[in-house]
Amino acid sequence: MKQRKLISQMHPVLYFLAVWLRRTKRKLEWSFGGKTYAKIINTESFAFRVKKHQSVLLRKLGQNNEELQINKVANLKIAVRNLNGIIIKPGETFSFCKLVGKPTKKKGYLMGMELSFGQARAGIGGGICQISNMIHWMVLHSPLTITEKSNHSFDPFPDEGRVLPFGSGAAIFYNYIDFQFENNTNKTFQIFLKVTDKFLEGELPVDEELEHSYHIFEKDHQFLKKGEAFYRKNEIWRDSILKQNGNVIKTELLKKNFARVTYKPKEYVIITDN
Repeated sequence: MKQRKLISQMHPVLYFLAVWLRRTKRKLEWSFGGKTYAKIINTESFAFRVKKHQSVLLRKLGQNNEELQINKVANLKIAVRNLNGIIIKPGETFSFCKLVGKPTKKKGYLMGMELSFGQARAGIGGGICQISNMIHWMVLHSPLTITEKSNHSFDPFPDEGRVLPFGSGAAIFYNYIDFQFENNTNKTFQIFLKVTDKFLEGELPVDEELEHSYHIFEKDHQFLKKGEAFYRKNEIWRDSILKQNGNVIKTELLKKNFARVTYKPKEYVIITDN
């Protein structure tokens, strides 16, 4: 099925106008939206760990993108400086785009891989969504409330080296595709990030022990073929577990995912219209 083009895709001027309007709207929201945004950084960690995770820096993604992968690592290092040690107090909102800012050449960002208009292509600052993906995964293991999160509209590469469920990432595009969460608890959280030789490492500490732990799992994962197009679907669920006795006190559906796939899966189910 051929997708209808958005008005902003019909002419470069319309595209840049649409981006400018969305970015202006977001800046007004930041200034006058009534939210208190996290901005204090402290390199001294809290005593209690909620979640720790690491993700591989260099993965084989399609063909001939080694330079973009190496550039991505440089981009990650720049973005991490604005996020490492950030404190999220009760009542505060974490905004990825507000903290990281706009990736530009002047700031040292390089051409990395980004997903845009149904393609994987080079763009300034490309690849820093690996950080938003990691933070989102850690936040899912906490009582923090995700208020804004977008998925990529398509799945561009096979699962070589992927360890998290499909659809558990958080797309970002400065500044109107943002990843935000609120701290509606009475505890203070913190985010630590580090780029090592092989991994992006993340940790989510808190100032007091939590009563619950969380387990994220996937259900109903399938590749589908309809006509000549491939799609992928799944569900992401979460168990809330009482630490005192290990009992699951709540199981909830977090997200149903359905996206176009731009490669041919090894196994798939053919679907037809009835």
